[in-house]
Formats: sequence, C-alpha cells, structure tokens
Amino acid sequence: MRFLKHRGFNNGFVTTPYELLSQLSKLRLGFRFIFTSCRAVVLPRFGGPEVLEVRSDVSVPDLKPHDVLVRARAVSINPLDTRMRSGYGRSIFEPLLPIILGRDISGEVAAVGASVRSLSAGQEVFGALHPTAVRGTYTDYAILAQDELALKPGSITHVEASAIPFAALTAWRALKSTARITDGQRVLVLGGGGAVGFAAIQISVAAGCYVSTTCGHESIDRLLAAGAEQAIDYTSEDIEVTIKGHFDAVLDTIGVPETERLGINLLKRGGHYMTLQGEAATLTDRYGVAIGLPIATAMLLKKQIQYRYSHGIEYWWTYMRADSEGLETIRQLSEAGRLKIPVEKTFPITKVREAHEAKDRRIIHGKIVLEVD
Repeated sequence: MRFLKHRGFNNGFVTTPYELLSQLSKLRLGFRFIFTSCRAVVLPRFGGPEVLEVRSDVSVPDLKPHDVLVRARAVSINPLDTRMRSGYGRSIFEPLLPIILGRDISGEVAAVGASVRSLSAGQEVFGALHPTAVRGTYTDYAILAQDELALKPGSITHVEASAIPFAALTAWRALKSTARITDGQRVLVLGGGGAVGFAAIQISVAAGCYVSTTCGHESIDRLLAAGAEQAIDYTSEDIEVTIKGHFDAVLDTIGVPETERLGINLLKRGGHYMTLQGEAATLTDRYGVAIGLPIATAMLLKKQIQYRYSHGIEYWWTYMRADSEGLETIRQLSEAGRLKIPVEKTFPITKVREAHEAKDRRIIHGKIVLEVD
C-alpha cells in the first residue's frame, strides 16, 4: 500500500495512514484521496483459476462524493465470480480487462466521499457491489457506494458477515421487491441448499411465510432448522407428488426448463415466478450487446405475456441490486441470528487460485471466504 503525507493538520506532519484518514474523513474533503495503490487480485484475461494474479500495486481511484473506501477484512467467493473468471459477461467485461473480481465484503470504513453522511472512518461495515461492477472486492481497499453498505452486525465475525450480502440481497430483490411477500403467504424455493436459496428461506420465514423447498438429502436438516416447513429431496422424491397446494411466489435458483415448468405449474393465479438464470448475459455474450440485449428483452417479454395469459402469473428474471433498506433489514436479521450463510472454508487472499480451483472442482460445496490480512 502506498500513501501520501500531507502537511497542515495540527500544524505538523500526519505520519500514519489511519491518523490521516481520520482527519480527512472529519473534514470530508473532495480531492484525490490518500491511497494511491494497494494489493488486489486481478483478472487480466478469461480462463481457469491460473489466470488470477495477486498484484501489489493496483491503483486506487478517486472517491466520488457518495463513495466509501473500505479496508477489506474478508470477501466471499460467489458463483458469479467463477463464472466471470471463465468468460461469463465477456460482452461487458472484455473491453475493460484487467478487472477485479468480488462482490461481497466485510471490513472497516477507511474514508468517505464528501457527500456521505451515514458512515464515518473506523466503523465496521458489510455490503455488496452490483453484478456489473468492474473494480470488485478482492482487494485490500474496495470502493462501494454508501447505499451498498450497512454497519456490520456486531454479533458475527467479518468472515461470517462477508458471506451474507450478495446472496441475501439477491433473494431480497426477488421476494420482497418483486413478489412483495407478506405474512401468511406460501413460498416455494427451488434449490434451497445454495446461498441464495438458503437466504430466501430465512427471509421468507422472517416475513411470516410458509416455506417449502427442494434440495439434496444432505441439506434437509439444515433447511428445516432454518424454518422451512417442507424440504424435499429432489434426488429421491417426486416433487410434484410430494408438494401439496399452490404458492404465492416461487424462487427458482436452478433455472432449467424442468424447474421452470414445475414452478409455473405450482403457482396460484396472480403469483410470481422468479428465476436467477435469465438469458440477458448469455445472449449478449453470444451476439454482442447491440443484438443480444434486444433479443433477451424480447424473449423475456414473450414469456411474460405467455404465462400471464396461460397461467395468470407474473414471470421475472431476477438479479441482485443495491437496496439500502433491504440491507439494513438483512443486518438486523443477521444480528438477531435469524439470517446466516454458513462458511465451509476460508483461504488467505494470496491463495485465491486454490480457492477458485476448489469451487471449480466441487471439492468444497459450501461458501468459501477469502481472508484479507
């Protein structure tokens, strides 16, 4: 990490970065910030884990008025990270290479932009970047907008906190922002064993909903303990026979034709089907943004009209986006022990290649977190 010395505070030199950060934050100055470079994991080209590079001298951009500079302590690996590394979203990201992967973060506020009022230097925070962010969180110092951050729950560690935001906000977007689930409704989560599915179950239970889910046999006890009323082993049970009744909302984290058909048929009229596997990125990668995006938009519109008339339901492709109110509720649930994402293994950030390889080879099925020393 490199930083600049400035004269003028307390009539002398400020010689430590954190002393300088504290004074700059109090003044909320809007000029080039103190850190000029830091360590980061860089993706210079698409490929396997071997393409990831840990560089010690990656530039730190200027803070915009609503930006927050976060000293990372832990960052989690999401499926989006490994897919992006392999080329998913290349129509967007290839012209911008090299980029920094990573969406989740937990750490401390190092500095804030001139217009930030909700946070100050030294506070512990957690949050997540938008899926299309180019400068991610696999770095000593990450930059997020203030509405992408909340105070870290005091009852959990940085490692535990870093596993939560991206998955929980993805589930929140689908269930609370789109379907607007309420007390007493029935929710079906197809694929409850993953991070998004597990977060969706806990968010639905907290909202007073009755939850059914599908999963592998190894996840059944964990999902029932999280509040699901019914957990169905998709490997050994006939889901359509086992599930009784219909649902107000279906979140499909698998997104294959069979789960789409199943979810649509299990919805009540007026219900919402939401899938994480929208076609926008795939089609833009195949045909380019200029052609692929209009094709994806037309495909989504066609399905929405089709299912509205044939089944009387609403059909959506869903993805994570910043939601400050949602993140605050997630923080409160996590603080109370009502929302957690189990971490199976941690790696130091310098071992990021090994961590990605473990996910690619399915050596580790659960959440992996990179610790930032």
